[in-house]
Amino acid sequence: MSEGGDRAFVLGLDGVPWPLIEPWIEGGDLPAFAELVEKGASGPLRSTTPANTPVAWPSIATGTWPDRHGLYEFMKLDADYSQRPYNREDLRQPPLWDLLSPAVVANVPMTYPAGGVGEDGTMVAGMMTPAPDADGFTQPPELGDEIVDRIPGYRVGLKWHRYGDDRRDEFLEDFAALFEGRRELLRSLMEREDWRLFFFTFTAPDRLQHLIWDEDVISDHYRDLDAVLSEVMAYCDRLGATLYVVSDHGFGPISRIVNVNRALADAGLLTPKESSGVRAALSRTGVTKARVLGALERVGIDDETLVERLPASVVDGVARTVPGDHALYDVDFARTKAFLHGLGSVYVNDTARFDDGAVDPADRDRIKAEVMEALSTLTDPATGDAVLSVHDGDDLNPEDEFAPDVVVEGVEGYHVKPGLGDDAVVDAEGIAAYHRPEGVFFARGPSIAAGTAIEGATVVDVAPTLLHGLGEPVPAAAQGQVLTEVFESGSSPATRDVSRQDHGSSTEATRGLESDEAVEERLRGLGYL
Repeated sequence: MSEGGDRAFVLGLDGVPWPLIEPWIEGGDLPAFAELVEKGASGPLRSTTPANTPVAWPSIATGTWPDRHGLYEFMKLDADYSQRPYNREDLRQPPLWDLLSPAVVANVPMTYPAGGVGEDGTMVAGMMTPAPDADGFTQPPELGDEIVDRIPGYRVGLKWHRYGDDRRDEFLEDFAALFEGRRELLRSLMEREDWRLFFFTFTAPDRLQHLIWDEDVISDHYRDLDAVLSEVMAYCDRLGATLYVVSDHGFGPISRIVNVNRALADAGLLTPKESSGVRAALSRTGVTKARVLGALERVGIDDETLVERLPASVVDGVARTVPGDHALYDVDFARTKAFLHGLGSVYVNDTARFDDGAVDPADRDRIKAEVMEALSTLTDPATGDAVLSVHDGDDLNPEDEFAPDVVVEGVEGYHVKPGLGDDAVVDAEGIAAYHRPEGVFFARGPSIAAGTAIEGATVVDVAPTLLHGLGEPVPAAAQGQVLTEVFESGSSPATRDVSRQDHGSSTEATRGLESDEAVEERLRGLGYL
């Protein structure tokens, strides 16, 4: 056992921003967080690019950027432009719970289906899990029944986009139930003491802030998080564990939406489908995906009911026939040079990668340059200001030839969406705030230096720092650094050299789950993913 103890607890807080939480800590509103600052190490934590949940949590867990861990979006894009949810088995690098045993892991995004924690480990799968009664919800499987019995009405997540301003009270009521269910799950798992790694994530802050950017409402929730943190600190103190509190990204208000595929179409790089046959007839009568879904919702039939009761082939067939602005089903790929997939991944539609590609691989770099020029110069007609941060995918992810060619993020106040839409830049409706790069990092424990301010930390530094603090070697593939400044001078972690060990990697992605086992995959035909 190392001098700094032999246990680590990671408390994940999805979407908590350093600029928002810091003044509340200094003002005395969050006493448990204030104790972390006083008696431990603290500072901002730089996220991935783009700063999105499905990219950042795997980076935290593995210490690698996406070109090594392999996840770029919620959905994996295939050569025929179909998509399926990324899942735990797509991860190419070993996460912390694969290196530290036994482990308790719960509600971490991108861990469905549960597994990979060994015979003595415990996992409750997080975001992208279809439902608590789905196969793969927990490892061991019988734990799922225990959770449902102990926490009736337990929910994996909350689809915040279904609520608008007119349903705010209903949202807050459902949100409170979601949070209390998650808190009860944490308490039940903390009854276990035979673990070396405990990794538990609250996604509630993210869900709240997407829909409501009201500092009074948010601060009330953060006080609830502070109370949770107080319980976790007492638990860690009793077991002699080092506590790490991290968020995958920050957050901030938005007022405008950038329809990147519409911008590419305006630049002559993307061609929407032309209406013909049934599609043309529907278009002439004003029938669109949005109107169909809106009419069904008014009579009590939502998208989830549809995908649960209709075969995937029917959902997909309707999606291809009914006009709309879906990023995959309403694009003529045979005449498209580039397109945005997901929330930041732009691909040149070359024939080497895609079945219906329209670009010769020899022209890929030229088209990529045209894409970057078009998106870099895209401005908001209301202000004349640039709306996107544009990155060369080869620079961001040099080790993966299948990585996105271009990566885009909205500048402050703007949010990227993949739909076509009528205009490239429009007012934001139904969403109040979105991700920003600056999350939080806190550490507290036997060898953590009190009152240490951390600067320049990134999400890939978490795993190497945690492993080194436990006296374990850092994976050779890890791209992050050990934050040696967090350790108390003279302690074992502060004085010993960082060791490395090659754990290997998986370079081939799995086929994943069949479409009828994941609601998210079938939702693609309805325009939500």
